[in-house]
Amino acid sequence: MTDKKKRFPPARLVVIAALGGVIAGAAAVYVRESGSGNGAAVETAGAKACEAAKDKVAAITPFLKGQVAAMAPVSEPRPLSGLNFKGADGKALTLADFTGKTVLLNLWATWCVPCREEMPALNALQKAAGSDKFEVVAVNIDIGDDEKPKAFLTETGVHDLGYYRDASMGVFNALKKEGLAFGLPVTLLMDDKGCLISSMNGPAAWGSDDAKALVKAVVGGS
Repeated sequence: MTDKKKRFPPARLVVIAALGGVIAGAAAVYVRESGSGNGAAVETAGAKACEAAKDKVAAITPFLKGQVAAMAPVSEPRPLSGLNFKGADGKALTLADFTGKTVLLNLWATWCVPCREEMPALNALQKAAGSDKFEVVAVNIDIGDDEKPKAFLTETGVHDLGYYRDASMGVFNALKKEGLAFGLPVTLLMDDKGCLISSMNGPAAWGSDDAKALVKAVVGGS
């Protein structure tokens, strides 16, 4: 049974998300860097491959408002397709495996209270907008085995998200080195070519109409 006393009511998530529009990332839980990382997979040298993504950044900027106002458009889109983590079967994946899909990449952990509150909203977005053109890729970074994250997802009825894990925290450390992550949750919006077009630290009401409109804007422009 879910311990409701440990979870914020939905209204509080909306408030946190709204405050994020004023102070981006202020609600994020600080994460201390570990020694693991996959920073070499971040392809900053390949920015030219993402020149065309500037048009997408311009197209989605008007939709970065309301409950997703804390999402910031990037000034220079760049490929992050080498970021790696594992799928439900334990096999290694990279963002390159999602080429052809717009991806909302989210890093979360069971010990991060804002993350736990945000997961049902991410699940709702995936249920409403998930398709062969869009996926919410929520990567759990708990250190240890799968017991805690799987139990949390079961208890909260999060069944529409794929199960992705990185127990080494390497994906977080790689994004931290890129200046994209300093705490949890952290969320990146990637276009169908694997180019970063928007990012934020802190939670958002991803099940909101604002979030759905943002997804529709970027997928519709693919």
